Amino acid sequence: MAELDAIRREVSALHAELPRNGLVVWTSGNLSARVPEADLMVIKPSGVAYDELTPEGMVVCDLSGDAVEGSLEPSSDAATHGYVYRHLPEVGAIVHTHSAYATAWAVRAEPIPCVMTAMADEFGGEIPVGPFALIGDEEIGRGVVETVASHRSPAVLMRNHGVFAVGVTARDAIKAAVMCEDAARIVHLARSLGPVEPLDATSIDALYARYQTVYGQH
Repeated sequence: MAELDAIRREVSALHAELPRNGLVVWTSGNLSARVPEADLMVIKPSGVAYDELTPEGMVVCDLSGDAVEGSLEPSSDAATHGYVYRHLPEVGAIVHTHSAYATAWAVRAEPIPCVMTAMADEFGGEIPVGPFALIGDEEIGRGVVETVASHRSPAVLMRNHGVFAVGVTARDAIKAAVMCEDAARIVHLARSLGPVEPLDATSIDALYARYQTVYGQH
């Protein structure tokens, strides 16, 4: 119970990072976190404003997306999150946004090419596009899982929909979503000035390996 309460507090608090970083409007978007050693997750309630979110309002769901604890209805993306958790055991948290620049690439069904070192560091290559699927069941989750499994990127542009980003921790998943939007904006601006050239695979591999093993405090 103490661990579940801590996850509720963390998920509630970290939702503030989505509007703070310009990734969501109104009540769109969500964050969830896996409950370790249990087939459960904690996720944002559906249609609740970000400034009204509380730890008590977070919804505990099973990994089919059905609420098992809480007085509010879970996010309409709960089944998607649950599918990802069931099929990617290394994932501890998931963020979904409709951030403007990244979603524009998703609408075009175009991967974001890896044209700068920051993308190589964070994503290990392009940010890929996943298939179109209707909201409300597990089809989006299936598309996320299939796309993540074939790329190093922790972020996926789901076609005509938006961004799904995964991480070991909730902060990792939020970082991936923030960096995805930043990359989408910068590459869009660069292409407005003229053609862009992706980094070569050897350089991408070297940058990714350095960032994942050397960068930051250890």
